[in-house]
Amino acid sequence: MRPPLDPTGSLDRVGAVVHTSRGPVRGLRRPFGTAFRSVPYAAPPVGARRFAAPAPHERWTSVRDATRPGPTAPQPVRGLFGRLDMSPYFGPGWRPGPDHLTVDVWCPAVLDGAPDAAPAPVMVFVHGGGFVAGSTSAPLYEGSAFARDGVVLVTVQYRLGIPGFLHLPDAPDNRGLLDVLAALRWVREEIPRFGGDPGNVTLFGQSAGAVLVGGVLADPAGQGLIRRAVVQSGGGTAAFTREQARIVTVAVGRELGLRPAAATLAQVVDERLVDVTGRLGGADLRTPDHRDPLGGLTPFSLVLERQPADAVAAGAGRAVDLLVGSNRDEGSLYLAPLGLLPATTADDVHRTAARFHDRPDDVVAAYRSRSPDASLAQLRTAILGDGLFGDGTRRLAAAHAATSPGGTFAYRFEWCSDALGGQLGAAHVMELPFVFDRVDLPTLHGPDALLGVTPPPEGLADGVHRAWVRFAATGDPGWPHHTPGRPHVQPLGAGG
Repeated sequence: MRPPLDPTGSLDRVGAVVHTSRGPVRGLRRPFGTAFRSVPYAAPPVGARRFAAPAPHERWTSVRDATRPGPTAPQPVRGLFGRLDMSPYFGPGWRPGPDHLTVDVWCPAVLDGAPDAAPAPVMVFVHGGGFVAGSTSAPLYEGSAFARDGVVLVTVQYRLGIPGFLHLPDAPDNRGLLDVLAALRWVREEIPRFGGDPGNVTLFGQSAGAVLVGGVLADPAGQGLIRRAVVQSGGGTAAFTREQARIVTVAVGRELGLRPAAATLAQVVDERLVDVTGRLGGADLRTPDHRDPLGGLTPFSLVLERQPADAVAAGAGRAVDLLVGSNRDEGSLYLAPLGLLPATTADDVHRTAARFHDRPDDVVAAYRSRSPDASLAQLRTAILGDGLFGDGTRRLAAAHAATSPGGTFAYRFEWCSDALGGQLGAAHVMELPFVFDRVDLPTLHGPDALLGVTPPPEGLADGVHRAWVRFAATGDPGWPHHTPGRPHVQPLGAGG
């Protein structure tokens, strides 16, 4: 039996010093290793640099304090979502400061300068938050469980909202993705100093972070930076076309009263950009040729010529092992906390299908045929969840399985929370406490908290977390491959 985690404990507040190529950093010793917080991987994105590709950080000579969380990317306040407490997921919100292109590194031991220590597998996590919120400081992403189990965990902050993803005529697209690629290059160069193996790097992400992982798979610039990837509730079909992205660009210009370009936005303070971001919800991104792949969920995403799943089908990322999956009730996160499920009508189900499909009547009929006893609320939840995440997950899994000589593995997370009177179920985000082995976090428990009032089955978090660690270490999470001839989707937490 494993010893219990006490991530708030400290064995030695002096910690260890690691000498990176940019300068020395001092971490904080924890019960299961050493944590280095807010270590820069790129220069501060300030002024006009907010809309440029990430640049190298300047060197420093004195030891940099890496014992506590640092600044976070500018973002609106998030916490409660309807009745549901989402603060463990979103974290502290905006903690101002220029140096927010940083990583947190959780090491299994103080390995710098230990020549006999075998290099450890490395896992690099990209947080979600709709491309507008989130940070490495969220309580869910505390990395002691990975350090305990012999993994060097790196969690990445990237630019959000307008600086990270707004399409502009005089700036590179997908600056948040460029940040993740810069962080991966930092890992390749620096992680041996923290005891990690740069040849065994697994990139994993959830929601918007999972979409970014798919973007890395599809981008030639990602070649050689990762050995494995995990896509949790993101799929490979969430990118906007440039025409769709320009709709958001025009809306930002209208809100600010200026011509939207990097040259003009460079003069706008972060507070105003964050305020505008909060007023962009509900934009209609449908065009004559394309529907909004995220169904109005967020005004930002990757901007690409083709979807990552299509790039993977053409051979991108074929050398990378892939673990990909979604949750059974993804859509309930966007309905149950707002009290929308009990009064669901047939018209609500039809409108949900119309957000993603040209022939919504046929779609509703197909779902009803597969689940003849389902309630209208269950149909609405299923159609929304598949439109946002499930369909893109299946397309990415099929594309990778058809082209990759390496491994493709699929899962579906099925444990149901009894939060919100039992309406939340296996919602979007639900797998994260199990992946990070954080189900004991107090703020996750309660009638309006993510995990509800009934504890999960004993051993479920340990099993899910072990599968992710095993995949990172060996390329095999412990269940059959997903192949074109024999597609296998592993249920996780079934019957819960």
